[in-house]
Amino acid sequence: MYCVIYDGNCNLCVSLVRLLESLDRGNQFQYVPMQDEPTLARYNITAADCEAGMILLDLQAPDRRWQGSAAAEEIGRLLPLGDVFVQAYRALPGVKQAGDQVYAFVRDNRYDLFGKRSSRYDSGYPLCTDQRCGPVVENPS
Repeated sequence: MYCVIYDGNCNLCVSLVRLLESLDRGNQFQYVPMQDEPTLARYNITAADCEAGMILLDLQAPDRRWQGSAAAEEIGRLLPLGDVFVQAYRALPGVKQAGDQVYAFVRDNRYDLFGKRSSRYDSGYPLCTDQRCGPVVENPS
């Protein structure tokens, strides 16, 4: 199981988390917004750490983590058939370096490019600390 730490105020970040939620349905990934500092503190992740981009945390070995474009690649690799695409991306000369640069540019300009939400998005598949936790069911009304 993995935890995706994302910017819950960023329109692009939330759109990508929602897409990942629909693909995964909580099978491999749980989510915590980077604005949830008390939860992140349990994993020694600070607000300053989050400034470098999204973080993917291996919940079985919390010292094992990926950040920024490396986190995006690892998420892609973990999805069904994603490993093939990630390997091809990494193998093409210059593409990974360009991807890293694009990621950094978007990270640093995400609110200007995609806007900022008026309220934080909290995933329907939150980070769980016990076996009783499950997906949040939205009220249909």
